[in-house]
Amino acid sequence: MKSNLPRLTVFALALAAAGCSEEPQQQAAAPPPPQVTVATPIQQTVIDYDDYVGRFVAIDSVDVRARVSGYLEKVHFTDGQTVEEGDLLFTIDRRPFVIDRDRYRADLEQARANLSFAEDDLARAKKLVGERTISEQAYDQRLQAMRVAKAIVNARQAQLRQAELDLGFTEVRAQLAGRIGDRRVSPGNLVTGGNTGNATLLATIVTSDPIRFEFTFDEASYLRYQRLAKTGTDMASHSGGVDVTLKLLDEDEFKHKGRMDFVDNVIDRNTGTIRGRAQFANPTGVLTPGMFARIRVPGTAPYSALLLPEVAIASEQTRKYVLTVDADNVVQQKHVVLGEAIGDRRVIREGLTLTDRVIVNGTMRAQPGIKVSPKEEGPPQESGSEQAAAQPASSPETD
Repeated sequence: MKSNLPRLTVFALALAAAGCSEEPQQQAAAPPPPQVTVATPIQQTVIDYDDYVGRFVAIDSVDVRARVSGYLEKVHFTDGQTVEEGDLLFTIDRRPFVIDRDRYRADLEQARANLSFAEDDLARAKKLVGERTISEQAYDQRLQAMRVAKAIVNARQAQLRQAELDLGFTEVRAQLAGRIGDRRVSPGNLVTGGNTGNATLLATIVTSDPIRFEFTFDEASYLRYQRLAKTGTDMASHSGGVDVTLKLLDEDEFKHKGRMDFVDNVIDRNTGTIRGRAQFANPTGVLTPGMFARIRVPGTAPYSALLLPEVAIASEQTRKYVLTVDADNVVQQKHVVLGEAIGDRRVIREGLTLTDRVIVNGTMRAQPGIKVSPKEEGPPQESGSEQAAAQPASSPETD
């Protein structure tokens, strides 16, 4: 027993020495604070925009109809081509109208000959009545005959003008420049003319450049636009004049630029909406009447806003938040109210100040309450425009 005591004491001292040597090693192995990238919000002048869906409509549209009846002789255009004002489109058989014109010309010549004879007879009667050779009644009869002959000449002139007009109507010409549809009647068919809706429809012409875009917006938006008009951006004015942009269904950006040219003066009782209209240049003819598109109109006056990259914004159920780093490099969670999206950035309406350092990279390594090693992000690349267009976007995903 006495021989074992020194050995136990030595073993206990060895264990104590080993424990003392491991504690500093564990302290030295503690991980350093995680590195994150931080950036302060940028301040920029923005405008919130409203999006609406609508259709293109032609500024002018004309139904090409026959003005006289007859057999369609020839078609002078290709279906769907662009025509200019005055271009010949259809020819109706001219022969019956040439005959009518020549007959009325002959009638006019006969009436003029009768008028000439009546005028000479009246001149002789005037001389004879002065000499008391004929009675005044005979003179009055010749005066009346001259007046009747003159009236007949006027009637024959009107008939000739109508005949010449009908002859001209046998050539159906474009009444405006635009794109013509397909022919509705083939050569050889009898077409009915006239100035009523019973006249045969031959084709339709619509203008294409410029073109109009019609859409509707609700009464609440209309009131907001009216109040916005006091700031100088009068989208709801009946004369329009506000710049707008548009994109087609297969496009990602609002790259077509136009201007508002009309807002209706009545709100529809059934839908509670009012009609607006904008005008766009269409030199290529891509924009077609009846086509759907999405238009963007100014929804607010220009205002100064704070913007953050979308990647810095995270979700917590229905609320959005960002992670910031305070003066002691400790992570703090701040709930924010989001505005519209501008490119890859999002307007922050509430919850941040211009001096807040927001974690934009490394949010998965940062947790509220821990200390981090922040690295300042370089200054953002500003766009060339002072005012950025705020546009609706989907909620940002968490890092």
